[in-house]
Amino acid sequence: MNSLLLGSGGREHAIAWKMAQSPKIDQLFVAPGNAGTHNVGINVNLKLNDFEAIKSFVLQNHIQLVVVGPEAPLADGICDFFAADADLKQVRMVGPKKAGAALECSKDFAKAFMLRHHIPTARYQSFTKSELPQALQFLQTMQPPYVLKADGLAAGKGVLILNSLSECETELNEMFSGKFGDAGNKVVIEEFLTGIELSVFILTDGKDWVLLPEAKDYKRIGEGDTGLNTGGMGSVSPVPFADAAFMQKVKTQIIQPTIDGLQQDQISYNGFIFFGLINVGGNPFVIEYNVRMGDPETESVMPRIQSDLVELLMATAENRLKDAVVEIIPEAAASVMLVSGGYPNEYKKGLKMSGLNQVEGSILFHAGTKFNDQQEVVTAGGRVVAVTSIAPTLQEALQKSYGEAEKIQYDGCYYRRDIGKDVLKY
Repeated sequence: MNSLLLGSGGREHAIAWKMAQSPKIDQLFVAPGNAGTHNVGINVNLKLNDFEAIKSFVLQNHIQLVVVGPEAPLADGICDFFAADADLKQVRMVGPKKAGAALECSKDFAKAFMLRHHIPTARYQSFTKSELPQALQFLQTMQPPYVLKADGLAAGKGVLILNSLSECETELNEMFSGKFGDAGNKVVIEEFLTGIELSVFILTDGKDWVLLPEAKDYKRIGEGDTGLNTGGMGSVSPVPFADAAFMQKVKTQIIQPTIDGLQQDQISYNGFIFFGLINVGGNPFVIEYNVRMGDPETESVMPRIQSDLVELLMATAENRLKDAVVEIIPEAAASVMLVSGGYPNEYKKGLKMSGLNQVEGSILFHAGTKFNDQQEVVTAGGRVVAVTSIAPTLQEALQKSYGEAEKIQYDGCYYRRDIGKDVLKY
């Protein structure tokens, strides 16, 4: 069968890499893709917000399965568009409609959903610009550090953790004045939870669900989790502290109540759900929902899935996950993200890369790359390429990834050298 994967990042390269291994795939198209997806599928120059162009391509190329990688097309309603179009109704879609995408697209909606369905999460309130005095009053009832979240999508940069009330007042004013565009028209203020974070992923058809490998990502630019937030500097899987007892709590206190809540609220849902969790004294709390796979976690998760991913995706789209089983390899995966100098602030693009062909025994997942006019691979984003390795232990996987990362060079290349070190003690 012919399949179309939408997206261009490391997440999409990892999903495409796994989908391409399925005997069910005849042709895999990736739109728009990058220099890495070019090796496992056919890149197509489509804009993710041009639904009519995507429709034409799907019909012309007899696409039977569409997988939506990033959140923006889901927020824009691409799955609603397909469902409402007579010509597209037979195409299998993996991704929620707008109503389900609100779990990620509105922090306020997500927090209210958790409260309504008794899903453990931090205490919070939401405020608009006209409610600034009430927001500051609410902050005074809390202990520092303080957490401010832009309600809408802000490309992973809309969460601020601040230590003083004066900083909060400044940042609230900036958020309400457009720091994150329309995403900051409403701001969620929530209690800071102390613990260690992890990411848990499921595929669901809205009724049944299967658990994928969990992962832990590293968002800060600097070692020791210092500096600015980024889209993610690396990830590891499995997460050593997420033992059977902890994961049983995740299933019964968080995953199943979320699925039950969607049904109670009459929100039909199919696709991935990413639970951003924090382990507080052995108990899981939800920090956030995402309605797609995480990046850079996908680069550690996909290599640990032994099952045919395309079969799982088709079962998701066809509401038959009830009997599906996910086989996971016991080995560990470690993914180190190489980024552009200056990221997450200003950085150069179009820098020639070398050493990619010298990497052996590890998998390269391209995040921000493209071909220049001479068909050379050059940088095209802040996060450039992830080096992922599989090994019997996490320590060995990390050593392998770091050894291979040294072979890749471009002007200003930077990566954190402490990925995974915090969980090795477990």
